[in-house]
Amino acid sequence: MANSKSVILKIKRQQTPESKPYWEEFELSYRPGMNVTSALMDIAAKPVTRQGKPTTPVTYDSNCLEEICGSCAMLINGQAKMACSALIANLKQPITLEPFTKFPIIRDLAVDRSVLFENLKRVKAWVPVDGTYDLGCGPRQSSEMQEEAYPLSNCISCTCCMEACPQFNDKTGFVGAATIAQVRLFNSHPTGSALKKERLKALMGDGGIQECGYAQNCVEICPKELPLTKSIAAVGGQVMWQAIKDLFRT
Repeated sequence: MANSKSVILKIKRQQTPESKPYWEEFELSYRPGMNVTSALMDIAAKPVTRQGKPTTPVTYDSNCLEEICGSCAMLINGQAKMACSALIANLKQPITLEPFTKFPIIRDLAVDRSVLFENLKRVKAWVPVDGTYDLGCGPRQSSEMQEEAYPLSNCISCTCCMEACPQFNDKTGFVGAATIAQVRLFNSHPTGSALKKERLKALMGDGGIQECGYAQNCVEICPKELPLTKSIAAVGGQVMWQAIKDLFRT
């Protein structure tokens, strides 16, 4: 850090989805253990630029503050990161904060990432339960199966993998690595596998798994270190096998 007593942030701001973006600089006092989220809180408490001009608090998403909810993802020094776990002491100054570029802007650092949840609905990323009566205990799972599935359940829907993916854009409609990993998770579940065929068929069409270019950016950027490339390969094999079975059934 160039100056251990101060923090300089350059933040890309945008008042509305239609307005032009602009940059503002802020200078804050450094505190040990300070992260990007706490820096944004300091700006909200005293919204004055580095030049002494009064401004408005920066809009951003945040919730759990412990890298669980995935809401505070943004571009920090040009890389997709979680603001709550990005320590100021580990970042090169001036620290640049920008919104994700692959999603519609709402305001400042906040973007609309609802496409992920639409993709999860598309592949039925859930375990079907009737809910009208007690079904009792579910099928037993081996410890080996549980250990394989657990890392996939750690996805926090931060969409860092989608932001870093060169194939995820409005032209391809690619569902992204996070969605494919959830297909693998629920297909491996004894009850969830009831919808396995439907999930695989959903990945056969436009924007499906064939859009993946295997750049592997997703596994490099994932804050929870999910085995995304392994999941893409595994689900790709399942999709291919399902397509072959469907071919011979016709």
